[in-house]
Amino acid sequence: MISGVADLHVHGAPSLVQRHGLDHEVLGAHGTVGVDFAVLKAHEGSTAERAALAASRGETDGIEVVGGIVLNSPVGGANADAVEVAARLGARVVWMPTVSAPAHIAAAADPELSVHKGLAFTRVDVLDGGRLLPAWRDVLDVVAAHDLVLASGHLTCAEALVLFRAARAAGITRMLLNHPKMPFLRWDDAAVPELRELGVVLELGILPDILTDGPGSISLGEVYPHELLAFGGDLGHASYPTMPEALPGWLADLQRTVGESDAETIMTTVGRRLVQR
Repeated sequence: MISGVADLHVHGAPSLVQRHGLDHEVLGAHGTVGVDFAVLKAHEGSTAERAALAASRGETDGIEVVGGIVLNSPVGGANADAVEVAARLGARVVWMPTVSAPAHIAAAADPELSVHKGLAFTRVDVLDGGRLLPAWRDVLDVVAAHDLVLASGHLTCAEALVLFRAARAAGITRMLLNHPKMPFLRWDDAAVPELRELGVVLELGILPDILTDGPGSISLGEVYPHELLAFGGDLGHASYPTMPEALPGWLADLQRTVGESDAETIMTTVGRRLVQR
């Protein structure tokens, strides 16, 4: 196993989706297999407060934990004020709509999205005619002002490209494409040159690979620079393995694809550098 793992995608309770345990319980399991930096994510809104409370109570077992905010309908979608408040409370990542994203809603009945069964939010549009809606530019300005990570959430690959072009123009330098190999997000190898030029980091995740019956995200190591690949396990769902159960086999596949040295960099360094100031 590798020590000093940075996991950019950790789900715990409280949640409207059944989880393995409360945030600190999920983080405790992560810590037993080398995770010492974690980003809490909740489709329902902000985890900045939860991360701060867990750390202040000494519940994270030596894991540095930070939070963020997901811009689904419960927080108002393109709500720059919500992002501002989350940033002031310590958030480091701003996710675009996930369960509220048009692509997610259109594919909600697909097997790959079974983990969200019973969780449905109002649609939040990001683009109109291929252009970013004006309200999102206010959000980008706040992300840039606080030097936060802008994550694509459940935007398709093509939608994420539009977003990241606008983000770069707004002065954002930290960008993350979430679980790009999930089929409903329509990954396109032709996007690689522009994503690479923009400096977008791609997230490699365990749960997305489980849900798609193979290490699809790991295969990105064959087409994308390894220094722009980061680990985001996306674990915590009660119906799927814990980190101690899932990581060994997944990590072995990653090492076979990119080599042990680059696997260690992907698992420990890229994500930490992306999120930390």
